[in-house]
Amino acid sequence: MTQMIVVAAAAIGMIVFVAFIAARLVRARTAGMSIRMQIFLALALIVGAFSFGLGLMVLDRIKARADLIGSQSAQGEARVVAALVAADIESRGANLRDVARKLTTERGVAGLNLALFDASGAKVLDRGTSPDEDGTVAASAPIIVRGQTIGRARVVKPTLVIERTLADFAPTVLVISLLLGAVAAGAAALIGGTIATPIESLTRFAERVSEGDRRAPPPLGHGREVARLSRALDSMRRELQGRPFVETFAADLSHELKNPVAAIRASSEVLRDGAAAEPEQAAHFLGRILEATGRIEALLGDLLSLARLEARGVEHAQSIDLHDCAQEAARASRDLGVAILVESDGSSAIRGDADSLARAIENLIDNARLHGDGKISVQIARRVRESQEEVVCRVINEGSVARGVRKRIFRRFVTTRKDRGGTGLGLAIVRAVAEAHGGRATCSDFGPPEVVFELSFPAS
Repeated sequence: MTQMIVVAAAAIGMIVFVAFIAARLVRARTAGMSIRMQIFLALALIVGAFSFGLGLMVLDRIKARADLIGSQSAQGEARVVAALVAADIESRGANLRDVARKLTTERGVAGLNLALFDASGAKVLDRGTSPDEDGTVAASAPIIVRGQTIGRARVVKPTLVIERTLADFAPTVLVISLLLGAVAAGAAALIGGTIATPIESLTRFAERVSEGDRRAPPPLGHGREVARLSRALDSMRRELQGRPFVETFAADLSHELKNPVAAIRASSEVLRDGAAAEPEQAAHFLGRILEATGRIEALLGDLLSLARLEARGVEHAQSIDLHDCAQEAARASRDLGVAILVESDGSSAIRGDADSLARAIENLIDNARLHGDGKISVQIARRVRESQEEVVCRVINEGSVARGVRKRIFRRFVTTRKDRGGTGLGLAIVRAVAEAHGGRATCSDFGPPEVVFELSFPAS
């Protein structure tokens, strides 16, 4: 019963294992085969072939040994029968046929598959199984009387016991093969993880750099090749912080300033050409000048704040309550007629600068107000992430983020509301504030139905 349960469990495990491999291979046709899967398949094929060959070799050796034992047993019995027949002939003076007739009624040899042959090879007695049947072994011994061979005795032994032995060994060999396969799968997962984990960490780091996060160093790599790749990526990051980054930043800034400066120039030229004499036209073009200068002032102010954060970080950190910062930011937005709900589930103390944190939360609320629909919710909570306690601020609103800006949403000058005065620096400031406080700024849900921006800081 136990053997049947073990075999059934092994068969079910093999079916599940094959289904898992098939599903991963189907997925690999579109997504590409991972390093883990490549190592797993290589080890699975090697260990599978080894286990299969080992099982066949064990079963073959067992069968060969069992056949040898059966042949030796049949040979011994044939010799005993030949000696008994020779002794009977010598003692009674009978011939081989007389002895054969006597043996048909002899109880001592009733269980033997026995055949007797005379000197010419003619069959004198044939009782029991033929040696031509499957699952049998046969052995012969000469019948010698007074130095002359008068015939031979043949004994046939069935090998059912051998076959049962093999049947008993087969489940054990199967279980051992499955165990070896499981060990190979575990080894493949461990080796694949050891190789793939640092590569995946470096990939995530490169993605952060491509999205504009160039302050954090790359993760440390183990192994010569991974360490070289890590140093190369770190060199690339430092290079991006240098002259190429300045050139890109200058180009983006020039692009952002071009429209308001062009608006000021055009309005000034119209006023110079006579529109100043018309009160209504003068007021219209002066309004455009004021709007453009306001946008330039907002852009320069945001750039100054961002540069100060990135250059100096948090200069005067102290213990503050993030819930109070959220209330301060919400109060400023409520003056604009926006419904904001601030919730907290307990202590939210962190170390940092209250003004810059309130500015970051206010930027998130302003972003939600301009892009979202309906009520805005600010939630403050504590959580444990990677064995470290954090304070998290979530700003939630109904709506969605356009797919084209999701990966670049925290980069400078990325905005979808230039027509409403957006500078594209609000979320860049949010990220700079979070990183200056040793935290992170992410968009955990792009919607619909809800967009969730998240600030997380180490708890104090």
